[in-house]
Amino acid sequence: MSTEILSGRILTPHGWVQGRLWHAHGRIVAIEADAAAPAQVNIVPGFIDLHVHGAGGTDIMEGGDAARRVAQAHARHGTTTMLATTMTAAPEQIAHALRGIAACMTAQSPDGAEILGVHLEGPFLNLARLGAQPPLAIPGTLEQMQRWQAIAAIRVVTLAPEVPGHLALIAQLTALDIRVQAGHSAGTYDDGVAAIAAGLAGFTHLFNGMSGMTHRAPGIVGAALAHGEYAEIIPDLKHVEPGALRAALRAIPRLYAVTDATAATGMPDGDYMLGSQRVRKCAGCVRLVLGDSLAGSALTMDQALRNLVDLGLTLADASDRVSRYPADYLGLQDRGRLAAGLRADLVVLDADLQLRQVVLAGHTLQPAQGSQEHAPVYA
Repeated sequence: MSTEILSGRILTPHGWVQGRLWHAHGRIVAIEADAAAPAQVNIVPGFIDLHVHGAGGTDIMEGGDAARRVAQAHARHGTTTMLATTMTAAPEQIAHALRGIAACMTAQSPDGAEILGVHLEGPFLNLARLGAQPPLAIPGTLEQMQRWQAIAAIRVVTLAPEVPGHLALIAQLTALDIRVQAGHSAGTYDDGVAAIAAGLAGFTHLFNGMSGMTHRAPGIVGAALAHGEYAEIIPDLKHVEPGALRAALRAIPRLYAVTDATAATGMPDGDYMLGSQRVRKCAGCVRLVLGDSLAGSALTMDQALRNLVDLGLTLADASDRVSRYPADYLGLQDRGRLAAGLRADLVVLDADLQLRQVVLAGHTLQPAQGSQEHAPVYA
């Protein structure tokens, strides 16, 4: 593979460098300053999405090669690394999805985001806070987790910490280097604080699917805002209003973006599947056909970046929240930033932050055509 050169404003760990970036054999070779490089071209790290259910009409729970097709769809929007995310289901249905994910991880597609493992969202949830999850929640056990972990690498688990036995499970999973997040939880503030003490690492789609915060009942949201170092949030400006998103940005140092994308992502309005649930995409939202609650999203990471900038973040700060912070959360040292020796995972953006090029481990992809319009931002 020959050495390739990109020129523009390059976001490095030490700030912006107007210059050139060389990459070869899937790695960044060098970054050098060059005042003649185009200032209207922005080169930032590839996006890392730790919560992906689907895209392009395909749902992860289908099993087989579904994860590969989902990874290919998201790569065209700048996602270079992802976790395939499961839904609450019967244990054998989850195992079926995990077998498909494991096969796709073994034979990674060169034109798809690298699937690093699984985000197990359920079934260890609170029946009172299921949201779009089906009513198949069960208490978690280490034995069940070990059976699933033997099928595919589980990197993140969402659970409700107030369920009996889950504090001990948090400690056990943390010892196995699995990130445990609170989500779909009706727990109290004290439950959240106890979970953090047990090793809880983060919070799943902050504000959504968890007990909210009031001044006398701070809830899981209050525990996240008061004590959380990391939390994921869906910045489609539909799941979380801009004011609440701004509050979370001030409170949680390493708040990072996820899409929570469904099969409806990149597809026209209509009906799709989210696990065993039928959902409907309409007016940019994805909702349960029965019940009308929000059910994942149709967000892509390039649009998440633009939405964060529209909220007032600098491009560098927004980039950290779609790349560097999720990489740090999983302990990834070879991606999420641009420096010599790291993976050549990067995206090229024009002055309007529209995708112009995606480079995935040195392999150049054409981005999806017709980027989404900026979502409205309310002061």
